[in-house]
Amino acid sequence: MKIFTTKNALQQHLQQLRQQGSSIGYVATMGALHDGHLSLLAQAKQQADVTICSIFVNPTQFNDPADLERYPRPIAADTAKLERAECDILFNPPVGEMYAGNENWHLDIGPLEHLLEGEFRPGHYQGVTQVVFKLFDIIQPNLAFFGQKDYQQVMVIRKMVQLLNLPVKVIMCPILRETDGLAMSSRNIHLSTADHEHALVLWQALNRAKSYFEEGMPIAQIEEKAAAMISHEPGTQLEYFTLADGDTLEHAEPHSTSIVALVAARVGSTRLIDNVIIR
Repeated sequence: MKIFTTKNALQQHLQQLRQQGSSIGYVATMGALHDGHLSLLAQAKQQADVTICSIFVNPTQFNDPADLERYPRPIAADTAKLERAECDILFNPPVGEMYAGNENWHLDIGPLEHLLEGEFRPGHYQGVTQVVFKLFDIIQPNLAFFGQKDYQQVMVIRKMVQLLNLPVKVIMCPILRETDGLAMSSRNIHLSTADHEHALVLWQALNRAKSYFEEGMPIAQIEEKAAAMISHEPGTQLEYFTLADGDTLEHAEPHSTSIVALVAARVGSTRLIDNVIIR
């Protein structure tokens, strides 16, 4: 695996690969890699000639400086995992390589910016689009692989690609779960044993919501029952549980062609998100 920390060196290397006719599959991460990330890499290996993974903890997408400070950065362990997964290239730039002082960025992505995660993390998706645009611009991948766990983020990135007419195909890959159903996340390392047990209610509520929907229960009632289930779990503070239109993330209607149930909650001091595609 080749490791690059500067844009110029990476771009020169990628240019040579492109001249040889290689397609480039890209996985963007903030590190603290787990099997969910490695499953994205496996998809990239199947669909592209060259795989590149970036590890960059992006400061502009954190609303809370303490959250940024606390974000795990086990770079040696991450590098070893990528080596074992036979990743071709790691791009691990310092902040100064990605940002040059005072930069202004605003992309009008419409209501997507303020719904759900956007409401609880104002400015978050401006930070996401800013850094993903920079990374796409440096790497110029043919295919980019993102996890379904961050469903809204995938929609935001697809919207950016459409608005800026970028020549990259964004592929959403299924959620990988622990054997007990908890969605894999870099934040799970902050959960105590008790927190982990309590966090399982998120997956249980999503599954219950799917069953209720299939039984014909009205959407508002499903949301009410699932929210109550999570709120009654000790150590768990619900932020939202909603059935949303899978294409717009506006509230789902019975006739919506695609429906996704999404949840966010704090378990102990750790904020977790999860979702399941209902239709």
